[in-house]
Amino acid sequence: MRVFKYLKHAKGAVILIICLLLVQAMCDLALPNFTSQIVDVGIQQAGIEHAATDEMSSDTYDDICALLSQDDEATFKSSYDETNSHTYKLNAYGKQHQTQLDKMVALPLVLIHDQTQMPDLNFREAIDRYHEGNATKEELFDLESKAKDQLDITDDAQLNQQAIVAARSEYESLGYNLSDMQMGYLARVGLLMLGLAALGMVVAICIGFIASRTAARIGAMLREQLFTKVVSFSEAEIQQFSAASLITRSTNDVQLVQMVIVITLRMVLFAPIVALGGIFMIVYTNPAMGWIVALAVVAVMGVVLLLMRIAMPKFKIMQTLIDKVNLVAREILTGLPVIRAFDRQEFEESRFDLANTQLMRTQLFTNRVMTFMMPAMMLLMNGVSVLIVWVGGFYVDNGVIQTGDLIAFITYAMVIIMSFLMIGMVSIMLPRADVAAGRINEVLACQPTITDSAHALQADIALNDSLANTFDAKPAGIEVRFDKVSFRYADTSECVLEDLSFVAEPGQTTAIIGSTGSGKTTIIKLIERFFDVSSGAILLNGIDVRDVSQATLRSQIGYVPQTAFLFGGTIATNVAYRDENMDAAQINTALDWAQATEFVSSKQDGINAEISQGGTNVSGGQRQRISIARALATPASIYLFDDCFSALDYKTDAALRHELAVNLGDATKIVVAQRVATIMSANKIIVLDDGRIVGQGTHKELLEQCAEYREIAQSQLSEAELFGGESCE
Repeated sequence: MRVFKYLKHAKGAVILIICLLLVQAMCDLALPNFTSQIVDVGIQQAGIEHAATDEMSSDTYDDICALLSQDDEATFKSSYDETNSHTYKLNAYGKQHQTQLDKMVALPLVLIHDQTQMPDLNFREAIDRYHEGNATKEELFDLESKAKDQLDITDDAQLNQQAIVAARSEYESLGYNLSDMQMGYLARVGLLMLGLAALGMVVAICIGFIASRTAARIGAMLREQLFTKVVSFSEAEIQQFSAASLITRSTNDVQLVQMVIVITLRMVLFAPIVALGGIFMIVYTNPAMGWIVALAVVAVMGVVLLLMRIAMPKFKIMQTLIDKVNLVAREILTGLPVIRAFDRQEFEESRFDLANTQLMRTQLFTNRVMTFMMPAMMLLMNGVSVLIVWVGGFYVDNGVIQTGDLIAFITYAMVIIMSFLMIGMVSIMLPRADVAAGRINEVLACQPTITDSAHALQADIALNDSLANTFDAKPAGIEVRFDKVSFRYADTSECVLEDLSFVAEPGQTTAIIGSTGSGKTTIIKLIERFFDVSSGAILLNGIDVRDVSQATLRSQIGYVPQTAFLFGGTIATNVAYRDENMDAAQINTALDWAQATEFVSSKQDGINAEISQGGTNVSGGQRQRISIARALATPASIYLFDDCFSALDYKTDAALRHELAVNLGDATKIVVAQRVATIMSANKIIVLDDGRIVGQGTHKELLEQCAEYREIAQSQLSEAELFGGESCE
């Protein structure tokens, strides 16, 4: 699973959680065993845990010694010390060898206290004769073997139960209060269970906290990596994924991965630990009914795999449909004014309803499939419980297991099945999360087509050295040369621009004009290196733009896009976007050059007036002027104006061009425009038609030599206006 690979970034937390899960599992798995002890020992055995009693009478002590082999007798005598009351108490050595003593004294203790069931053996008389020296141990051992057959003791469990009854008789004969012994045992085990439950609760809280924190950090890391990667993308990669899909991958997909990581750390890792621990405890307690658990596990896994095989393909489709819903919703919200203007609300609603319905049907299918999981699991659990009680009842009746063991077995079986049930429940989300992780990885693995070259540092130094001054007064310009440039998009074979060659000189204004779709904006994007040329080269002071680092290149350029976009904030923060420490005087100067001072001053807060995201609370012309001021606020060697005067009136347009000519010094100015009036005073005009240059020259030269330019000019201006332009100098 691709989701789990993200956990390598939090190895320490995962190791800590696994350790805590082991502690929690130990606590959870110990409780059923203690429950069994409460039933078997605390209730049925009156709190008596061992056949080898803590204290016994001297007669019982002597009789047991008589019935033990010489080696066992030596061990037995070393385990008990005589008291002043002529009884024998278990010492520290005996407590260390308690299990061995229990096995050793079980049968002798039963024979001593339960002679009524074997009157024909004269067992008491034989022991007395041994004490008098008239019988040997071998004779007693023969009687012991016959007595065991008469008592019908077939296994150690039956023998231990009868030995406990005999031990109870021994305690009664010594005057012990069995009620106090029982309550003491129940209180001790009960407090231990409460302590384990409390420890398990504390550990579970710690696991939840660490898991949530780890998942949140991984989610933040993924969002940061995605954002960093997307910011590095060129327009080609943005178009490849689509903005709506990138937003979905950065939000919905990351959130899904983060949620599954929490569940993984809290449940998926815990389930196998508990399952294996439960199996071990069943084998440790009594393996007789282990086949029932094995049958249940096989059935659970079969149900999970069947449901996942049916639902998995739909999970992959679901994420794509979420992208589609977001894409349609984003397009509708962005184009809401147009939709209302053309009264197409019903059409867009039906379009969104179609995408939404497809997603709904896919989700309903997967949810309906997964709905069968819980009833199926509950049926299996209840069936297993019934089977355990049915089979366990026969085992209890035959003395194979005790009632407490049966209760513990049921609990352990439920723990094992519940662990697989947890995995089954998580498996509903794992396929979707795996798809989401794949979509995230697809973005992270995508290599930007626009990257810095290996020798960008040398190119940066060469470009900086080529600049005549250091912006002490007015910015120095950079020669921009297009040398047989052709460009086509990666998914097309047709060239958008073909064999372009021209030079934009420092200190001059170079204008580009042409019909819609002729490639004007593409030229600006190639200079900014939003795309790379398919052939030819763009040279800045003789240096290929592809050799210059993107940071250095764009630091030399003041760019005004075709569609003026403003960020949420204030007028000041938008103008000072490149340098957030820019002082108010510099901001006001840029606004003055951009002819924005008048409308900014009319606002109550001036340059601190709020701007909504996208600049929707100001007019189109105001957005353009703020966007122009943003480009003019910091010195640059090249200024690119991509049809950014279209929303300005002629008076403002003329005033703005005058300020640019006066204040931008030797900077290179490249202007894309649709209006001839905006560019007729430019030093050089490039005329494009279908991606080719069909004319270069001044306004007057092109009127005489270029039919395409003359056609555009005559469609916009009168004869008097055509020859009324002034030089930009």
